[in-house]
Amino acid sequence: MVKRQIQALTVTLFLLVGGSVSAAQAPNFKLPGTKSDVKLSAYRGKVVYVDFWASWCGPCRKSFPWMSELQERYGSSLKVIAVNLDQDKKEAIKFLKKTKPNFAVAFDPKGKVAEKYKVRAMPSSYLIDQRGKIVSAHTGFRSKDKQKLEKQIQKLVSKRLSSNR
Repeated sequence: MVKRQIQALTVTLFLLVGGSVSAAQAPNFKLPGTKSDVKLSAYRGKVVYVDFWASWCGPCRKSFPWMSELQERYGSSLKVIAVNLDQDKKEAIKFLKKTKPNFAVAFDPKGKVAEKYKVRAMPSSYLIDQRGKIVSAHTGFRSKDKQKLEKQIQKLVSKRLSSNR
């Protein structure tokens, strides 16, 4: 219990100061998705970018094309998972029909998974390494942040590639 509280506090502090979290285990989840259930633990061994979003969120709309680019660029080395928090799934589906993402989309209408991640703003994203540890968290989406986020992704993906040789 104390360990879980410390991990939650670490993630929360990270979100407040924008630093990196080096040892927090990413809370596992299994949520209904657009095609099938999305389970975080199924991607252990891969770099995962989890993004919490809602259809009414302006910055979320801007992040979707970039996340599609990431998924295309890194292929099987990266798994992008967008977790929708709309209470009305119809709004999310309408948004998805327009954006046509090429990554996994899951639905968390009651916000239970978002609670575990201590989501405080939209969008909130978490970069998870191959061992299931949160290595960075980010709130909001601004064009100027894309380069920094992608450098973190490149670093993790290259670690994976070099460790497989």
